[in-house]
Parts: sequence; C-alpha cells; structure tokens
Amino acid sequence: GADLAVTTYALLIRDLERLREHDFGLLVLDEAQAIKNAASQTARAVRELNVGRAIAMTGTPLENHLGELWAQLDAVAPGALGSQQWFGQRFRTPIEKEGDVALRQRLSRRIAPLMLRRTKQQVLAELPEKTEARRDVTLSGAQRELYESLRLAQHQRVQQAVAERGLAGSGIVMLDALLKLRQVCCDPRLVKLESARHTKSSAKLEQLRELVPPLVEEGRRILIFSQFTEMLALIGQALEKDDIPFTTLTGDTPGRTRTQRVALFQQGDIPVFLISLKAGGTGLNLTAADTVIHYDPWWNPAVEAQATGRAHRMGQQNPVFVYKLVCAGTVEERILDLQARKADLAASILEGGAEHTSDGPLFDEEDLALLFAPVA
Repeated sequence: GADLAVTTYALLIRDLERLREHDFGLLVLDEAQAIKNAASQTARAVRELNVGRAIAMTGTPLENHLGELWAQLDAVAPGALGSQQWFGQRFRTPIEKEGDVALRQRLSRRIAPLMLRRTKQQVLAELPEKTEARRDVTLSGAQRELYESLRLAQHQRVQQAVAERGLAGSGIVMLDALLKLRQVCCDPRLVKLESARHTKSSAKLEQLRELVPPLVEEGRRILIFSQFTEMLALIGQALEKDDIPFTTLTGDTPGRTRTQRVALFQQGDIPVFLISLKAGGTGLNLTAADTVIHYDPWWNPAVEAQATGRAHRMGQQNPVFVYKLVCAGTVEERILDLQARKADLAASILEGGAEHTSDGPLFDEEDLALLFAPVA
C-alpha cells in the first residue's frame, strides 16, 4: 500500500524475497559504489529486483579500476557496456594495461549519454575555499635504518614472487610488502616484525605533535584520518600526553556511540576527531571542522577526497585547510604519483577526454622498482 520503499543495502539482501514480489517503477541506488563489486551479494541482490527504470547516484563511480564502473552501470543499464568478460577484453585491459588513448575516449563517449556529472564546484559554487598543503617528513636514525632494511628484504621477497608467479599472481605478496613499508613511515610500532621491536620513535608522529597544538590554540577544529586504526590509538596516546581532548571513530565503533561522538564534535565540545579512512569515507557530516589532516596517503585519491568532503561540504561556513603528511623520498611519495595516475584515469573516462598524462600501464614492473627504491 506504499508509494515509496526506503531500505539499506544490508536489509535488501535480507528482504530480497519479499521485495521481489513487487514490481517497482523506479530504483534509486544512493552511494552506488556499494555495488562496485559485481560478484558481491549486494550487487547480485540489486539485479534481482523487478524494476522499470534505475538510477545510480555516487560521488565515486570509479575508484580503483574500470570494472567498478561496469558493475554500477550494468546494474542500472544492463548491456550498455556488454558482458563483464567482453568489457574486460574490449575496454578494461587495453585502457588499464596498455594505456590505449583511443579506446579510453571511445568509452567516455559511450557512457556520456547515460551520465549526469556535476562537480562539487558546479553544485556548490558558494562553498568556502579549500587549501591543500603537503608537509614533508624526513626519516632519520633508527627509523630510516629500519625502513631501508625492510625495503631490501621485502623487495627481494616480491622479486622472488614475481619470478615464480608473474606480476599478476603476486598481488598479495606485493601489497603485504608495501604495507610494511607504509607502516614504518607511520610509526615503527605498527610493524609486527622482530626487527622493528626496538625502534620506538616516529618522525611523522613528532611532526603531527608539532602541527596540532598551535592549531587547537587558534580555535581550529581538526579531523585526522589514517587507514590504520592502531595508528589512531597511538595518535590518541600522544594527544593525551599533550592534554588535547579528542574522540575516535573507526569501523568498530557501535552506531549509537558513533552518533554521540559526531554530536560531541559538531557541538564544539572537543577539538580533534580521529577517524579511520574506512569509517569516515561516507555518511558523515562534520562541517564543524575547518582542518583536515591525512596522516598517511592511500592508493585511491577518491577515498581521500571523500574523507576531506566530510568537512568541505554543504553547510561549511569557513575555509578548509587540508594537510597531507608524507615521508619524503619513501614509498609514500611514490604512492602520490600513482594517486595522480588513478585520478587522471577517472577524469579522462568520466569527464570526456581530459588529457591523460601517462600512456603506460597503471601498475607495472617499473612502478614496482620505483615503489621499492631506496630513500631518496
């Protein structure tokens, strides 16, 4: 007897049998990146609904690879980009692996009639200015020695995996090796190896402790993002030593507690909010913040942009300052280069032929050598 049914992706899976009993005139998928994995339960459930028309709404239709774009578009316009296999062979592989400019432009033209794309600047022309600044951190002493010894050992491990299984079959080993290097940059205490146990100091954490207190004294309201929840705990310990009030939000924070902590920050009761990148990517309105600090860079520029968007959004009255802490000459700096290439790919596909600065593969053996290069 209702004209409108509102549900969540989690409930959709649970209630699918009931929902399939009805014919819907329109399906609206908000935060459609939730179905970017076509093989997921959520994506399959969406495809089983009986709908006349469908719309997908998302700020990040392309985050990691073109397969995500196919999954979202195929859910609302089945067949527009062919089958998953056909799309992979015809578009994804040539564009991502071979840098095929002509095919990238053809794909952009193909999806253009199905997309209404508006940037934040177009929609919110009155939004206050956003200023981004990179703060370089220099590794030294025991932390630098640990980074170099780990780098050599992990690079050797990755090279062996590539020799045995090839580049495509070595993804897990690569990511684990790069994870350890990223952890050393953040704080050696994150690295669960015997060789890291005796290295206690973190140049980046010290930089943060120099950056935050003056900002708090100025009355600034600060969001600090990290991908590592354990790092947030270490930052929290440092803030306690500096007598700076804070609260924390991670994927493990219960719903009611999450709401209470957001309210505390929005009301001005605490100046610093520590948030895991995963927990803070969507669904948060934190316009009380005027400062965002990204403690560690992540491969995906869209995820970082979404995190920054928790503060730089409708309702923000003040200019927003964004700081990125980067260990100079390390894997973190090289991640920023890969970030730029991902952003460039997304722009060229979604915005219709923006110039692509690199025609090479998005990730190859040359990238691997760069990621594991010595500290510059």
